[in-house]
Amino acid sequence: MSEQFKEISLADKSKKTIGVFEKYLTIWVGLGIAVGIGIGHFVGDYIEVISRMEIAKVNIPVAILIWLMIYPMMLQIDFTSIKKIGKKPRGIVWTVVINWLIKPFTMAFFAWLFFSKLYQAWITPEMAGEYIAGAIILGAAPCTAMVFVWSYLTDGDPNYTLVQVSVNDLIILVAFVPIVGLLIEFTNVVLPAVEKIHVPYDTLFASVLIFVVIPLVAGVITQRLLIHSKGEEWFKNVFLPKLKPVSILALLITLVLLFAFQGQNILNNPFIILLAAVPLVIQTYFIFFIAWYGGKKLKLPHPVCAPAAMIGASNFFELAVAVAIALFGLQSPAALVTVVGVLVEVPVMLSLVAFANRKKY
Repeated sequence: MSEQFKEISLADKSKKTIGVFEKYLTIWVGLGIAVGIGIGHFVGDYIEVISRMEIAKVNIPVAILIWLMIYPMMLQIDFTSIKKIGKKPRGIVWTVVINWLIKPFTMAFFAWLFFSKLYQAWITPEMAGEYIAGAIILGAAPCTAMVFVWSYLTDGDPNYTLVQVSVNDLIILVAFVPIVGLLIEFTNVVLPAVEKIHVPYDTLFASVLIFVVIPLVAGVITQRLLIHSKGEEWFKNVFLPKLKPVSILALLITLVLLFAFQGQNILNNPFIILLAAVPLVIQTYFIFFIAWYGGKKLKLPHPVCAPAAMIGASNFFELAVAVAIALFGLQSPAALVTVVGVLVEVPVMLSLVAFANRKKY
């Protein structure tokens, strides 16, 4: 995957870098927040009509935007690579264990600890349930696209990373809905003081269909057709880079819309961004170190262990944002938590990249 990332250091050609958008994602998100809050404050009544454009509680304009984000990612997935699992299974097994048997549950724990216990002075029980639900949705969506960036920066094996991501994408199809539903229902049971969160499974299934299945199928079909007609090199070096601005623009417009609806709430309580960020940052470091040191214990080579840890630490935030909006609405605390996940991910992940490179073995 390295050919799609720009080398900007002329003095040192061997130095690996990432594109301007990925490197400064936190800044772009911050600008999106500022613009969105401004729009929400000054013309919020006019933008309200967008929130009513929905089918089965799935907001249509936001669905289109998020589909434009997710579709280019799915174009990169090559499910034929899964046949290589038998050659080096330990890294794949460890990736699955981290992402599906550990990560969703540790995210739910930290969300419960902070939003229902430590934040009682700032967050009402009525709001705590949705904040927890947003964190659960984020934790149940393992990274799909940005992990290629983190793998590249840590000298990960790009082919093996592709297999890891492909396996995760297949598991999302069957595991995402039951895990999210189970953890939210469990939260309802163990937190009697927190307002119960109804899980609309029809909307949850519709979200997976719209934001995973459809772009996945479309991506696989497009990939095969274009590679067959134009060749793999053209597909990777010409077609995929041309789609990148579309994905970036869709992400930024989505963030602006989110914060246009959240604007007044944030202006009334700007402290909430920091409160939401703390458990997400702690979870990211916690799960990374479990994956990193567990991988070393399993004697995984660095090019396999580093991407496995990066996949565990990062999130498929595009899917999480989409599902949170579909389940709880554009103005919900759940949607806000997933967007805060976007805000903190890049600086935290870059610090973990630096750690992995220092500890390279």
